[in-house]
Amino acid sequence: MTTVQQTDRILNVYKPAGISSYDVVRKVKRLSGIRKIGHGGTLDPFAEGVLLVLMGQATKRMIDLLRCPKTYECILKLGQSTKSGDPTTSVVNSSEVPILTPEILEKIRLSFLGEIDQTPPRFSAKKIDGQRAYKLARRDVEFTLKPKKIMIYDLKPEIVDASHIQIVVTCSSGTYIRKLGEDFALALGTVGHLIFLKRVQVGDYRSDDAISFDGLDSLFESAKQAVIA
Repeated sequence: MTTVQQTDRILNVYKPAGISSYDVVRKVKRLSGIRKIGHGGTLDPFAEGVLLVLMGQATKRMIDLLRCPKTYECILKLGQSTKSGDPTTSVVNSSEVPILTPEILEKIRLSFLGEIDQTPPRFSAKKIDGQRAYKLARRDVEFTLKPKKIMIYDLKPEIVDASHIQIVVTCSSGTYIRKLGEDFALALGTVGHLIFLKRVQVGDYRSDDAISFDGLDSLFESAKQAVIA
């Protein structure tokens, strides 16, 4: 017999880099035996961090969770851009990196705060005439994506070295952090791409409290033993 506590819940899972968000959902389905499972916002395969997995009746909260502010940490590599804005594709452009100072970063930081327009990246799940943008981008098909309004609640850039910046950003749902990194680099007068991306928080769910991907096995095994007992 399966308890309500097992079937209707939100799991705060720490998705490791290198797997898709659906890989996490697939594993939870296999371990729980529950088919009605979704997640509260996709993480790119190269990214890591909080992935909320909604089970059973908890899937009704998906829209609310998608609307929650999200906090990310990322490392922006300056001087090189890639097709996808991350390290999973080849470098397509190079540019000299200006001298970085806290004063310059602060000026640019302020220009990104509040409601801004952001054009989704070509490598995104947006649909163009029924096809995913990233599939068209991989085939080098030309297309145009319309900008949309996003909200940047907080943004803290910090110089790591002469060509790398760490950025912590809290933003609205629908914000593309890869594109934010590219746009930040352009504002500095160069190009760039993310080499690290971590979702730290979604609403009240934090990465420090998340269960690891590997830890899902023991979690569901313990739940089964509790039911048997």
